[in-house]
Amino acid sequence: MSRSALKLSYMIDSLSKWAGAAGAAASVLLALLIVYDASMRYLFHEGSVALQELEWHLFDILFLLGISYALKHDKHVRVDLLYDRFSPRVKEYINIFSMIFFVIPLAALIAWFGFDFTIQSYLQHEASPDPGGLCCRYIIKSFILLAFVLLALQAVSEVIKSLYRIGEMR
Repeated sequence: MSRSALKLSYMIDSLSKWAGAAGAAASVLLALLIVYDASMRYLFHEGSVALQELEWHLFDILFLLGISYALKHDKHVRVDLLYDRFSPRVKEYINIFSMIFFVIPLAALIAWFGFDFTIQSYLQHEASPDPGGLCCRYIIKSFILLAFVLLALQAVSEVIKSLYRIGEMR
């Protein structure tokens, strides 16, 4: 495994780390916003459609930016019935296979359609259909594209690291 491939893997891991930190920041903002919104609604009988939509958008950001971070830290969903019984070498081959044939193609497909989805929203100046709702829906829709590009990149990083670990087992 070349040093440049490992450096690329490190740079991708750093991107996922920053995405995870941004998702964590979104979760803090979301918690504060929910407390504020609930307080205003129950104490003062005042609500805001825009704040409720912002809560959903922050939840979306938290979830979408957490996808690549979860993959980086091996906290993603996997059927471990058989996987736990395999040797470390077989596990690395399974990881490579699953990244190349499942994760990367799926992420590329969603990013491909997410790009058109976002551009269409931007060109239409899409806004909330609810009175008092948020404008610029393309901003939140762009997080779909960003999340799956980050996921594909993180999958590439995982392939690089698995290849490196296989090379170290020899």
